Amino acid sequence: MTFEVAGELYDRFMGRYSHPLAARLTDWLEVTPGQRALDVGCGPGAWTEQLVARLGADHVSAIEPSAPFVEACRSRLPGVDVQQGAAATLPWGDGEFDVVGASLVVHFMPDPQAGIVEMARVAKPGSWVGATVWDLAGRREPMWPIWSALDEVAPEQPGEGTLPGASAGQLVEIFERAGLRDVEGTEMAVTITHPTFEEWWEPYLGGVGPVGVAIAALEPARREQLRAICRERLGAGPFDIMSVAFAARGRAPSTA
Repeated sequence: MTFEVAGELYDRFMGRYSHPLAARLTDWLEVTPGQRALDVGCGPGAWTEQLVARLGADHVSAIEPSAPFVEACRSRLPGVDVQQGAAATLPWGDGEFDVVGASLVVHFMPDPQAGIVEMARVAKPGSWVGATVWDLAGRREPMWPIWSALDEVAPEQPGEGTLPGASAGQLVEIFERAGLRDVEGTEMAVTITHPTFEEWWEPYLGGVGPVGVAIAALEPARREQLRAICRERLGAGPFDIMSVAFAARGRAPSTA
């Protein structure tokens, strides 16, 4: 699995879904002008962009392990403090932020609970800490047509359903184990209209994320079989892809 790809490639792959989801996360975490916010695992900047629009670049920080994504986020959002690093070792002091979030990141953290603990540490006591993860186990993520077809074409591919937070209730459980208060969960739905099958299909050929790696591992004949199955099921376009993410939020505990 790799996210060491250009920001533009990732945007074609996932940005079409992550941008509207990020807008919903911003509202749910009650981001208000004057606050200082941190985006953990910012990628090329889908949620960072939402935060900048509401707070201004000088009130937003972000961190991301992928060097190309750090470069993309810095380029797109000048003035934002974008650091390269991991969720488990955030380079900020205790209680520096009014809101801390991670959009579509927790399931890729090596230790999700440790990541959420760190997110809570840098948040002011009582402030919101939140995250989203696609419903991967329930096959309600944007990539569901491909994973469904891969069940037939390449059943040896494991899929993403066993990743942390990928099943109902898991994200809330991670937040509770991390010690956050008043934890609650919800679902956020995103529907995107794709004008043509090719517009939908081609971004998956870039090798981005687990599904991109799975497609790249197929020999040409099986890759074409996968494409044909998806084309038959989805049609020529336009068509809608509806995706659902699990969201969790909790209040950062006092450090006293």
